Amino acid sequence: MQDQPKTIAYRQSSFYKDGTGSRPLVDGTVPRGYLRDDPAFFFGKKLNASDLNKEQQYQRSQQPGNSANAFPDDVETIPMPLTMDDMKRGQDRFNIYCSVCHGMTGYGDGIVARRGFNKPSPASYHQERLQNAPVGHFFDVMTNGWGAMPSYASQVSVEDRWRIAAYIRALQLSQMKGGGNPTVTEGANSETGKTQENAGKDARAPK
Repeated sequence: MQDQPKTIAYRQSSFYKDGTGSRPLVDGTVPRGYLRDDPAFFFGKKLNASDLNKEQQYQRSQQPGNSANAFPDDVETIPMPLTMDDMKRGQDRFNIYCSVCHGMTGYGDGIVARRGFNKPSPASYHQERLQNAPVGHFFDVMTNGWGAMPSYASQVSVEDRWRIAAYIRALQLSQMKGGGNPTVTEGANSETGKTQENAGKDARAPK
């Protein structure tokens, strides 16, 4: 059995004209369920997104007066409906994957940073640049990584990345001066997925 003639994946083979034992997929085929035809949902990008890479976008964001529109290609609303269960799921995933570096309240003071991985320190979600960043930016960072942060696309599903992004936005609202306790109503608008604030102050962590 071990010595019988056979092709082995990724090894050279003289049986096929192209010299490889691995056979290519038929041109134009996509596995069922993997057609990502909605760039807003799968990539967090607008339909008319430019070809600027993240480094170019970051450099542009550092120019004076550009902080409010540093990431023009990222979507500004969450392209899926949100419920309170989604927010709870987002909080749960945030606590598992994000809080170790960014902290439970998003100030970049997680246990990993406090134990020495702080050059540079993890980003605080409460800085002006990220408060003004569109929600699609957080999805993009989770998908592709940013700086020392790796991609989490293999660990966190597309839907959960949007739920985490929604929870990050809620964290930001909770720490704004005069901000209320952010909540999401059942059956939130599927086009926006925006949070709504209740009256009252909520300052769960000192700045």
